[in-house]
Amino acid sequence: QVQLVQSGGGLVQPGGSLRLSCAASGFSLDYFAIGWFRQTPGKEREGVTCLSISDGNTYYADFVKGRFTISRDKAKNTVYLQMNNLKPEDTAVYTCATAPLCSDYELYGMDYLGKGTLVTVSS
Repeated sequence: QVQLVQSGGGLVQPGGSLRLSCAASGFSLDYFAIGWFRQTPGKEREGVTCLSISDGNTYYADFVKGRFTISRDKAKNTVYLQMNNLKPEDTAVYTCATAPLCSDYELYGMDYLGKGTLVTVSS
């Protein structure tokens, strides 16, 4: 079955850390750009980060630069989002996705999407 399986997330205090995982099943991530976006009720979806397949570079939205890191484990066919120094405004549902193109920190033409995982940053 072709899918992205997400894990991680939950409740964390401000300044804390979480790691999200996104495991590809039924296909290889070698041929896709992959990244994360987030959404909160009443707000538009916003790109967070992506990893370009063409140049191997990673790109981040300004509001997570220096705090979040996207990485890939080829052997596990899995992508991770390490989130450090979390802030209450980071509270959102985070979703991983693949696409043909990662430009700046946005994915274009998303094809496979995970189901999303809730991250809540609160004391």
